[in-house]
Amino acid sequence: MKYCFGVDIGGTTVKMGLFSTEGELYEKWEIKTHTENEGKQVLPDIAASVRAKMEEKGISAEETAGVGVGVPAPVSEGIVKNSANIGWGYKNVKKEMEELLPGIRAEIGNDANVAALGEMWLGAGKGCSNMIMVTLGTGVGGGVICQGHVIAGANGAGGEIGHICVNYSETEKCGCGKTGCLEQYASATGIARLAKLRLAKLHGKTLLEGKNLSAKSVFDAVKKDDRVAIEIAEEFGAYLGHALANMAVIVDPEMIVIGGGVSNAGPALLPFIEKPFQEKAFFANKDTKIVLATLGNDAGICGAARLII
Repeated sequence: MKYCFGVDIGGTTVKMGLFSTEGELYEKWEIKTHTENEGKQVLPDIAASVRAKMEEKGISAEETAGVGVGVPAPVSEGIVKNSANIGWGYKNVKKEMEELLPGIRAEIGNDANVAALGEMWLGAGKGCSNMIMVTLGTGVGGGVICQGHVIAGANGAGGEIGHICVNYSETEKCGCGKTGCLEQYASATGIARLAKLRLAKLHGKTLLEGKNLSAKSVFDAVKKDDRVAIEIAEEFGAYLGHALANMAVIVDPEMIVIGGGVSNAGPALLPFIEKPFQEKAFFANKDTKIVLATLGNDAGICGAARLII
C-alpha cells in the first residue's frame, strides 16, 4: 500500500488530506496559514503536519509516494515568483518542501489548476480527459486540462480565465490592474457589483431592494422569479457564457465544470450560462456539457494528491 498527501494552501487555512494512491481519501484536516513574516512559516507548518500524520498512522517515507501542493499563485517548475495572499515573493516551493521532508517527493501546482485535476479525477469530470473548470468565488479562477494534463503555460498562468477581457468599454479597474476582466462580472463580488449598478438605475419593485446585495441574494431572488434578479443573472451569464464559448473553440473540452461559492446556487445557475454559450459556441462545441462541480472544498486536496499519482 502506498500513500500520498494532498495540500491546498489558502490565505486563511491550509487544507490537507491523506490518500491512497488508488484515490481513497482516508482523512482530511486543516491548519492555520501563518502569512506573517512573508509566509516564512507556511511550508514548515505543512511539513510538520505531514510528519505528525505519518507518525500517527505509522506510515514510513518509503510508503509515501509524495506530497502534492496547490498554491494560490502561478507556478512554473515548482517555483512561485509572487503570491499576494500568502506573502511569498520568489520561492522554490518544490525544493524547500523536499528539503523539509527528506526522501519524499513534492509536486507543486496552481490552486485552480489543481482543483480542476481533482474534479477530473474524483468529481464531476470523472472519465474526462479534456475539461475546463471555472471557479466562481471572490474572484474567477480557471483550470484547463487537455489529454489528461493541466495546461500551465510558460509562466504557470495558463487557464486564468478570470482575466479574459469581456468588456472593452469598462473604465473601473479589476484587481489585476486591467479593465473589463471577466472577474469583474462573473465572480461573487462581480455579481454583487452588477446588482448594485442595476438597482441604482431601477424604478420598480424587486425582492433585492433593501437587501445586502450578494451573489446569493441575487440567485435566491431568481428562484422566486424576481424579474430584476433574473435580468442581473442574465447579464452575468452572458459575460460568462460568451467567454466560455471563446475558450471552448481553443480547447475543445468534453465538459465545462462550474465550481466555487457561486455554484452553491445549484442547478438554477446553469441555464443562465448555457443559453449564451450556445449562442456563441462554434458548431463543433455545441455538445459540450456544462455541469456543477461535486467535490466542493475537497477539490484542491484531491487534485494536489493527483499531482503525485
